[in-house]
Amino acid sequence: MKVAVAVKEDLSAVQGVDAAGSIRGSRTSWQDFAGLYPTEEECLASFLALELAEVLQGAKPANLVCLTNKHRSCGRNLYLLWKEHGEVLLAESCLKVRVLDDRGSSILLLLYSQQALSELLSQKSASIILRKSGYGNPDDLDATLDELEKRVTGEGFPHEIGVFLGYPLKDVVGFMGWAPLAFTCQGPWKIFGNPEQSLRLAECHRECRGRMSEKLAAGCSPLQCLRSVADSYNAVPTVFLSVS
Repeated sequence: MKVAVAVKEDLSAVQGVDAAGSIRGSRTSWQDFAGLYPTEEECLASFLALELAEVLQGAKPANLVCLTNKHRSCGRNLYLLWKEHGEVLLAESCLKVRVLDDRGSSILLLLYSQQALSELLSQKSASIILRKSGYGNPDDLDATLDELEKRVTGEGFPHEIGVFLGYPLKDVVGFMGWAPLAFTCQGPWKIFGNPEQSLRLAECHRECRGRMSEKLAAGCSPLQCLRSVADSYNAVPTVFLSVS
């Protein structure tokens, strides 16, 4: 079984985290307003609402959320709060969750809009990449997520996870070495080829997080924020590149 450090390193590469472990570019910190929500349910909901801002606003189909089993500066342990309240919170929202790995010391969650993720994986370009990666039937969402879960806990990290997260497909195949694209720049993920589309999408994600931060800082109910999921998936269109 792959050790936790290796998982963290591979996630850092996919998500554009530098060697110091900091995501490039400014990101709103949940700690800035965590104290506004004193109950356990609201505390966890506020964290999830911020981490899932892009999904809730229709800019991404899914996000990865990692909760470590330790107390934060606010005194709360989000891993334990998830164990106690996570299922109920999501049952009241329109989001789904797949536990990709639970080591006791941390838990890695894929939280997603079922409609948005199903629509994305059914697209020809995304389906071709996943089939080439060894997924038998990308149209079967549950089976595809079963396979993703196996790979996360296996020996090699599944870098095709970028497809599930709604990253531009040119960046996914460029990162995997499947297309002759030069590494262009470092955003929230590694960008290959013409960076315009990718940077536009990254800015859209940043704006989603900013809007959610403003709502939470103003005292809006984080429980209501989790229930307010966009009706449609509005990601920036991606250009298909042959990976044959």
